[in-house]
Amino acid sequence: MQFRNLAFLLVACLPLANAQFNFFDHMFGHPQQQQKQQQQQQQQQSGSSGDSQWMAYSEALSCSQYLCPDTLSCVKRPADCPCPNTEDTKCTVPDALEIDAATVVCVRGVEECALVERLMRSYSA
Repeated sequence: MQFRNLAFLLVACLPLANAQFNFFDHMFGHPQQQQKQQQQQQQQQSGSSGDSQWMAYSEALSCSQYLCPDTLSCVKRPADCPCPNTEDTKCTVPDALEIDAATVVCVRGVEECALVERLMRSYSA
């Protein structure tokens, strides 16, 4: 009998607790939503100018071979591009059709290239 009363009391109090949270949300004007909207607007504004600056800088570089898109390093072939972050490890996945071609995967963590090699073996089998 007491369990039923307790369960009924809990169920009856849930709408009140929910109403309290809604009150605080409306009282403070959803500050989290406003912050997210402001951050998105700033990213959109800075993103477009950042893209044009990057494009202008990359066009100003002289590279007769291959210009890596992430690091703007001039290398002989795309597989020679370094990882954009120094803490990353570069893993190369050889191309089955072209001998000189390879896909580069930058990884970070304990297993580093071992996971990439396992995935490569599982998909090639």
